[in-house]
Amino acid sequence: MAQTIYIETSIPSAYVSTRTDLGSKFRREETRLWWHSQRDQFDVLISENVLIELYRGNWPGKSEAIQLVEHLPRLPTTDTVEATTREYIKERLVPADIVGDAAHLAYSSVHGIDFLLTWNIRHLANPNKTKHLAIINQRLGFSTPLIITPEALWMENRT
Repeated sequence: MAQTIYIETSIPSAYVSTRTDLGSKFRREETRLWWHSQRDQFDVLISENVLIELYRGNWPGKSEAIQLVEHLPRLPTTDTVEATTREYIKERLVPADIVGDAAHLAYSSVHGIDFLLTWNIRHLANPNKTKHLAIINQRLGFSTPLIITPEALWMENRT
Protein backbone atom coordinates (compact mmCIF):
# COMPACT_ATOMS: atom_id res chain seq x y z
CA MET A 1 0.00 0.00 0.00
CA ALA A 2 1.33 3.42 -0.95
CA GLN A 3 1.79 6.15 1.61
CA THR A 4 -1.07 8.63 1.80
CA ILE A 5 -0.82 12.30 1.02
CA TYR A 6 -3.35 15.08 1.59
CA ILE A 7 -3.14 17.86 -0.97
CA GLU A 8 -3.95 21.21 0.62
CA THR A 9 -5.33 24.15 -1.43
CA SER A 10 -2.00 25.93 -1.92
CA ILE A 11 -0.76 23.05 -4.12
CA PRO A 12 -3.28 23.32 -6.99
CA SER A 13 -3.14 27.10 -6.60
CA ALA A 14 0.64 27.10 -7.07
CA TYR A 15 0.36 24.67 -9.99
CA VAL A 16 -1.74 27.16 -11.98
CA SER A 17 -0.27 30.40 -10.67
CA THR A 18 0.36 33.11 -13.26
CA ARG A 19 2.30 35.33 -10.86
CA THR A 20 5.72 36.37 -12.10
CA ASP A 21 7.64 37.05 -8.87
CA LEU A 22 10.52 34.66 -8.21
CA GLY A 23 8.86 32.90 -5.25
CA SER A 24 5.66 32.19 -7.18
CA LYS A 25 7.61 30.97 -10.23
CA PHE A 26 9.66 28.66 -8.01
CA ARG A 27 6.56 27.23 -6.29
CA ARG A 28 4.80 26.72 -9.64
CA GLU A 29 7.76 24.87 -11.17
CA GLU A 30 8.40 22.73 -8.08
CA THR A 31 4.71 21.87 -7.81
CA ARG A 32 4.45 20.88 -11.45
CA LEU A 33 7.65 18.85 -11.29
CA TRP A 34 6.43 17.03 -8.16
CA TRP A 35 2.94 16.52 -9.62
CA HIS A 36 4.25 14.89 -12.80
CA SER A 37 7.14 12.88 -11.37
CA GLN A 38 6.17 12.00 -7.79
CA ARG A 39 2.38 12.05 -7.36
CA ASP A 40 1.84 8.54 -8.69
CA GLN A 41 3.96 7.10 -5.89
CA PHE A 42 1.32 8.08 -3.30
CA ASP A 43 -2.36 7.62 -2.57
CA VAL A 44 -3.34 11.25 -3.08
CA LEU A 45 -6.42 12.61 -1.29
CA ILE A 46 -8.22 15.88 -0.73
CA SER A 47 -11.21 17.01 1.29
CA GLU A 48 -14.32 18.91 0.34
CA ASN A 49 -12.68 21.91 2.05
CA VAL A 50 -10.03 22.05 -0.67
CA LEU A 51 -12.68 22.37 -3.35
CA ILE A 52 -14.66 24.92 -1.33
CA GLU A 53 -11.55 27.06 -1.02
CA LEU A 54 -10.72 26.71 -4.72
CA TYR A 55 -14.24 27.72 -5.75
CA ARG A 56 -14.05 30.98 -3.76
CA GLY A 57 -13.49 34.20 -5.64
CA ASN A 58 -12.55 34.89 -9.20
CA TRP A 59 -8.88 34.34 -9.96
CA PRO A 60 -6.63 33.33 -12.88
CA GLY A 61 -6.32 29.55 -13.22
CA LYS A 62 -9.29 28.76 -10.99
CA SER A 63 -10.90 26.30 -13.43
CA GLU A 64 -7.60 24.54 -14.10
CA ALA A 65 -6.84 24.24 -10.37
CA ILE A 66 -10.26 22.70 -9.73
CA GLN A 67 -9.87 20.28 -12.65
CA LEU A 68 -6.46 19.25 -11.33
CA VAL A 69 -7.86 17.90 -8.06
CA GLU A 70 -11.62 17.40 -8.38
CA HIS A 71 -11.20 13.77 -9.48
CA LEU A 72 -9.09 12.86 -6.43
CA PRO A 73 -10.65 10.78 -3.66
CA ARG A 74 -12.04 12.86 -0.80
CA LEU A 75 -11.62 12.23 2.88
CA PRO A 76 -15.00 12.21 4.61
CA THR A 77 -16.07 15.04 6.84
CA THR A 78 -16.92 13.52 10.20
CA ASP A 79 -17.96 14.80 13.60
CA THR A 80 -14.42 13.98 14.75
CA VAL A 81 -12.89 16.10 11.99
CA GLU A 82 -15.15 19.01 12.90
CA ALA A 83 -14.47 18.66 16.64
CA THR A 84 -10.73 18.42 16.01
CA THR A 85 -10.84 21.55 13.83
CA ARG A 86 -12.49 23.41 16.72
CA GLU A 87 -9.93 22.00 19.18
CA TYR A 88 -7.01 23.23 17.04
CA ILE A 89 -8.51 26.71 17.01
CA LYS A 90 -9.23 26.61 20.75
CA GLU A 91 -5.61 25.56 21.36
CA ARG A 92 -4.43 28.44 19.12
CA LEU A 93 -2.67 26.16 16.70
CA VAL A 94 -3.99 28.43 13.94
CA PRO A 95 -5.79 31.77 14.21
CA ALA A 96 -9.57 31.54 14.57
CA ASP A 97 -10.08 33.38 11.29
CA ILE A 98 -8.17 30.67 9.40
CA VAL A 99 -10.56 27.78 9.97
CA GLY A 100 -9.56 26.24 6.64
CA ASP A 101 -6.00 25.60 7.80
CA ALA A 102 -7.26 24.00 11.01
CA ALA A 103 -9.58 21.81 8.92
CA HIS A 104 -6.74 20.66 6.63
CA LEU A 105 -4.75 19.65 9.71
CA ALA A 106 -7.78 17.89 11.19
CA TYR A 107 -8.55 15.90 8.04
CA SER A 108 -4.93 14.77 7.83
CA SER A 109 -4.63 13.89 11.52
CA VAL A 110 -8.02 12.24 12.08
CA HIS A 111 -7.69 10.09 8.96
CA GLY A 112 -4.11 9.04 9.73
CA ILE A 113 -2.59 10.57 6.60
CA ASP A 114 1.19 10.20 6.19
CA PHE A 115 1.91 13.58 4.55
CA LEU A 116 0.16 16.94 4.25
CA LEU A 117 1.54 18.64 1.14
CA THR A 118 1.42 22.44 1.27
CA TRP A 119 3.15 25.69 0.40
CA ASN A 120 1.61 27.34 3.47
CA ILE A 121 4.75 27.82 5.54
CA ARG A 122 3.27 30.34 7.95
CA HIS A 123 0.40 28.26 9.36
CA LEU A 124 1.06 24.66 8.29
CA ALA A 125 4.62 23.66 7.33
CA ASN A 126 6.09 25.60 10.23
CA PRO A 127 8.27 23.70 12.73
CA ASN A 128 6.77 25.62 15.65
CA LYS A 129 3.26 24.71 14.51
CA THR A 130 4.07 21.05 13.85
CA LYS A 131 5.50 20.62 17.34
CA HIS A 132 2.34 22.15 18.81
CA LEU A 133 0.21 19.94 16.53
CA ALA A 134 2.06 16.81 17.67
CA ILE A 135 1.41 17.67 21.33
CA ILE A 136 -2.31 18.22 20.72
CA ASN A 137 -2.59 15.09 18.56
CA GLN A 138 -0.87 12.96 21.17
CA ARG A 139 -3.45 14.10 23.71
CA LEU A 140 -6.29 13.41 21.23
CA GLY A 141 -4.89 10.02 20.20
CA PHE A 142 -4.09 10.90 16.57
CA SER A 143 -0.91 10.47 14.61
CA THR A 144 0.63 13.62 13.18
CA PRO A 145 1.22 13.84 9.44
CA LEU A 146 4.55 15.06 8.15
CA ILE A 147 3.74 18.53 6.84
CA ILE A 148 5.97 19.19 3.87
CA THR A 149 6.45 21.18 0.68
CA PRO A 150 6.74 19.59 -2.78
CA GLU A 151 10.43 20.48 -3.04
CA ALA A 152 11.14 18.37 0.06
CA LEU A 153 8.98 15.31 -0.69
CA TRP A 154 10.88 13.20 -3.18
CA MET A 155 10.81 9.43 -3.27
CA GLU A 156 13.10 7.27 -5.34
CA ASN A 157 11.34 6.11 -8.46
CA ARG A 158 10.26 2.52 -8.15
CA THR A 159 10.76 0.50 -11.30
